[in-house]
Amino acid sequence: MVMRFEYKYFVPYTKLDQLRAMIGPFMELDRNAQEHGGEYTVRSIYFDTPDLECYFAKITGVKRRNKVRLRGYNGDGDVGTVFFEIKTKVDEPLYKNRAPMTYDKAKKVLHGDQVDELITPTQKIPLARENARLFLYQLYARRMQPVVTVVYEREPFQFIFKDPENDLRITFDKNLRGIAYPTLEDLYNEEQALPIDRTHFIMEIKFNRYLPFWVKSMITSLGLTKGPASKYALCVEALGLARVRRWQQ
Repeated sequence: MVMRFEYKYFVPYTKLDQLRAMIGPFMELDRNAQEHGGEYTVRSIYFDTPDLECYFAKITGVKRRNKVRLRGYNGDGDVGTVFFEIKTKVDEPLYKNRAPMTYDKAKKVLHGDQVDELITPTQKIPLARENARLFLYQLYARRMQPVVTVVYEREPFQFIFKDPENDLRITFDKNLRGIAYPTLEDLYNEEQALPIDRTHFIMEIKFNRYLPFWVKSMITSLGLTKGPASKYALCVEALGLARVRRWQQ
């Protein structure tokens, strides 16, 4: 499990082409994006407690907090690979626990079937079963339920000059939209999707050890400011779910 730094920026769509040109000498589309025409769709069902503990920990700036989600991609359906994920932030750095499986197996696990029978460790994620058990512990111990499906298109770039120790990635996350109170069957359902921001996308810069000088110069020249940009929190607020929970309390 590697600690990562993740810087986020709201960027007007009018600067998208300029950004692509500025990172062009250093970055290239990752393999998954190349296979899907330059971008792919990210889909996540976020779980939270009845009083939205994860959401309020985020907006009040709690130093140690986590997000619990079921993540899939594109429109792969039951046979597509999805992940149980816990994204934990400790002050500035963050790390993820992930467990991969097909969507049909994920639904079986979430309905009570045994982890060991449905999840197979991989070379990349040897602790898949342990991570899945940790995910389920979070759900059951904290009485978490699906709150929002967050969907967006991701245009992801990786550093041309391989540097596994730093693993620099820059992603442009576009067309953010959210669906309130999904069921476990709704990861690929967008019928009730609400667009969140039609004028800006979210740029994320991820690295392990250091932020290259050329990235710092690019950010400064574009007048961008690092700040909070939680897609989960943005969707909760746009859908009015935090107001509902405050009223219920």
